[in-house]
Amino acid sequence: MSTVLEWIEPSWPAPPQVRALCTTRGGGVSTGPFAGLNLAYHVGDEPSLVAQNRALLRARLGLPAEPHWLRQVHGCRVADAVRDPRDCQADAVIAARPREVCAVLTADCLPLLLCDAAGTRVAAVHAGWRGLAQGVIEATIVRLAVSPRAVLCWLGPAIGPQAFEVGAEVWARFLAQGGEDTKAAFVPTPGDKWLANLYALARERLRACGVDQIRGGEFCTYSDPQRFFSYRRDQVTGRMASLIWIDPDTTTVKRPLT
Repeated sequence: MSTVLEWIEPSWPAPPQVRALCTTRGGGVSTGPFAGLNLAYHVGDEPSLVAQNRALLRARLGLPAEPHWLRQVHGCRVADAVRDPRDCQADAVIAARPREVCAVLTADCLPLLLCDAAGTRVAAVHAGWRGLAQGVIEATIVRLAVSPRAVLCWLGPAIGPQAFEVGAEVWARFLAQGGEDTKAAFVPTPGDKWLANLYALARERLRACGVDQIRGGEFCTYSDPQRFFSYRRDQVTGRMASLIWIDPDTTTVKRPLT
């Protein structure tokens, strides 16, 4: 199996010192349902293989430090990469100091990468429907402590609106919180089910916070098994990582996914 890593870099107007990317399942040493670059210990993969995958990631990207991995619980707590320990319980992490690598793991949930226009603050957010409903985006914007108009956001690979079926209770919860844009993010299907658009729901909440520089949102993890892990599709599967950090040395070699 090839250990040549593949990743996606955001197409967004971030300052050059802001490094950001999302891994795919391409590369890595995991096998079976985790085949490729599984970066999560909690999914049942062999721990030694996950450790090798994380080491490959750090070496290939030339990461300045071990990422601030989180214990994600579909909540809205925001960790600080400087003050909080790695593996703390949170669903977002911010950094206002260079070389602190913020990271979230996903396999259908929506990863958001954020920075300010000056390139002095960055954040990574894990946002499934529960996190969105609880306000993880809003909590992260507050913790960035900059004008929302100065915030840039990239929406990474998540389950697409044609594949994410939810029950009426999810639809009702969001409608109770939102307006017309929320209604438009749900399409009814037979059996009192709804197809939910995570990207649209996230954009609505970002704009409500005052963030209007939003990019990404064109992927579907469920429908692309060669490139992405998907929990909804496979149940037992790996996780991709979305990473962002401030790198004062902007000469670091970068290779976009081809």
